[in-house]
Amino acid sequence: MRVIVIGATGNVGTSVVSALAAERSVTSILGLARRLPDWHPDKTTWQTVDVASGDLAPHLAGADAVVHLAWLFQPTRRPVTTWRNNALGSIRVFDAVARAKVPALVYASSVGAYSPGPKDRAVTEGWPTHGWPGAAYGREKAYVERALDSFEREHPEIRVVRLRPGFVFKRESASEQRRLFAGPFLPHRLVRPGAIPFVPDLPELRFQALHAEDMAEAYRLAVVRNVSGAFNIAADPVLDSAVLAEALGARRVPVPGWLLRSAASAAWHLRLVPASPDLLDMLFTVPIMDVTRARTELGWTPRHSAVDALLTVLEGLRTASGMATPPLAPRTGGPARLRELATGLGRRP
Repeated sequence: MRVIVIGATGNVGTSVVSALAAERSVTSILGLARRLPDWHPDKTTWQTVDVASGDLAPHLAGADAVVHLAWLFQPTRRPVTTWRNNALGSIRVFDAVARAKVPALVYASSVGAYSPGPKDRAVTEGWPTHGWPGAAYGREKAYVERALDSFEREHPEIRVVRLRPGFVFKRESASEQRRLFAGPFLPHRLVRPGAIPFVPDLPELRFQALHAEDMAEAYRLAVVRNVSGAFNIAADPVLDSAVLAEALGARRVPVPGWLLRSAASAAWHLRLVPASPDLLDMLFTVPIMDVTRARTELGWTPRHSAVDALLTVLEGLRTASGMATPPLAPRTGGPARLRELATGLGRRP
């Protein structure tokens, strides 16, 4: 198999490339990204392309499968930019897949595509995917789901898989995720179990996570197995206030959701963090997912617990870990994180 991975240099993309490189039936991988990495895994070549403006179809010629991961989380202060890349860029990818007659498309959807749902029971892949309208991330993920609905009707000959994961972590993604969500003012040496004094104790703080290696295994299976449709992907346990407090060695302190939201909003408007407070709203509303279909039909079983995944990225934050790709490299933020400050904390990608 020849596999094209679009958005191959980030948190999930690097793990997907590694998993595919270890797969015997995959003979070659083409990694597409906006910036070339200084990382050379087996079977892999690199080319640059921007999904929002580049000519994609020539890159996809002769492919047996395309994995589409490219997504901009920033700039949150310029949602038109993320819309062009994420929503319209994804549609350009799908059109290129059809023009190149690629037989399989695996798309990176998300728990963020789901409409608000329950926290006390798990929902299947049939739960509505209208997103959380207040967050650009949710709007864009939901819009692309609708675009894929049309794509599948128009191209029934193409096998389409949608993977909807929870939050994905690994040690090497720590620098990237800090830049995207926490910003340059987070003291990384203090982000470790025992140094975090308390965890907010509120019922809506319940979410799912998994390790990027397990996420990559789901993508590998989606590429090589004759499956289609949507699959929820998450590891146990569900992360709530009690689990987080135990894992971090912290106390649980009752805090109303509106107070957390107000603090996040103030930090964003004061340009102290790049992550929009709308993402916190989305976190509080996304449902808990049932992953039975991934285990039974995809044959996926995670090797890491959700707690292990979280602790791994916290260790990466403490040690400023990364990889030799532009999104993951600690040096991307510049000396003393000055390059991050120059982006206006959410004004530029």
